[in-house]
Amino acid sequence: MKVASEEPLTTHVRLDASSCFKEYRGDDRFSITRVQSTCPLPEPIRKSASVAALLVSVSIRPLAARDYRLWVDERVVPTRAIPAFRANVVDFATTPACWAGAGFDYVHFQVRRATIDDVATSLGYEPVGGFRLSVLEDDIVLAQMTKSVLPILGYPRRASNLAFDHLELLLGAHLVQRYGATRRRRAEVRGGLAEWQKIRATELLRENLDGSVRLADLARECDLSVSHFARSFKASLGVTSHAWLTDLRIERTKELLGTTLPLAVVASQCGFGDQAAFTRTFHRVVGVPPGRWRREHRVKR
Repeated sequence: MKVASEEPLTTHVRLDASSCFKEYRGDDRFSITRVQSTCPLPEPIRKSASVAALLVSVSIRPLAARDYRLWVDERVVPTRAIPAFRANVVDFATTPACWAGAGFDYVHFQVRRATIDDVATSLGYEPVGGFRLSVLEDDIVLAQMTKSVLPILGYPRRASNLAFDHLELLLGAHLVQRYGATRRRRAEVRGGLAEWQKIRATELLRENLDGSVRLADLARECDLSVSHFARSFKASLGVTSHAWLTDLRIERTKELLGTTLPLAVVASQCGFGDQAAFTRTFHRVVGVPPGRWRREHRVKR
């Protein structure tokens, strides 16, 4: 079963003095947007989403208190100077808006409430009634997530759809546990996949080496919710479906590195977006670049 590829919503917007950016409107999917400017905003940016969602905004560089304003429910929220990698967590339902009187750099995550509710149920929490407004939060988890996505913003092919799906679940779980108005109602369920589910999920992953398959596709084939599937897959196989697929792709590349195929062709045939992404992933998993691995293993033969 092949699935239709859907590009993740990863965007890098650069503003200049002639830019007109009055509204940030989110899509109905999980999205990550970097908005960067070297000049001040002439007027506030109003933020909205087409579905119920939370907006997580993380500063990339410092901003003086006098150069920043935040409105929630049309009221100014008092703020101080903004250090790098501090986070705001705001419900889109409160019609947030912001203004900057100097150059700025932010990453915005739009996380759907539907995903958050699914994660909460999987973790054994009661339905989340709401989320506390958090401004300039010193949150090491959100900071690290932001740092990890900076190299791929504007380059969606550098990461697979599965990677973004897992990131959304991790982000949703963190938001539930740190910012959600809820409580645990039962012990966490740690059951794995049934044997037929394990076979079907790995079969579907093998058919989609490029990572275009979505967690929703895998979960649907196993008759589970997305969050339940993700947790069950890891319980059964010891790694996330994205990590399992990455290992599978690396093993396939090792087979092809034994041929005379150029590295770019090896990368393409094993589902990597480009040779740079292939080299980076191979080096991280194996410990050496693919070109060096090929030379060393040819010598041993």
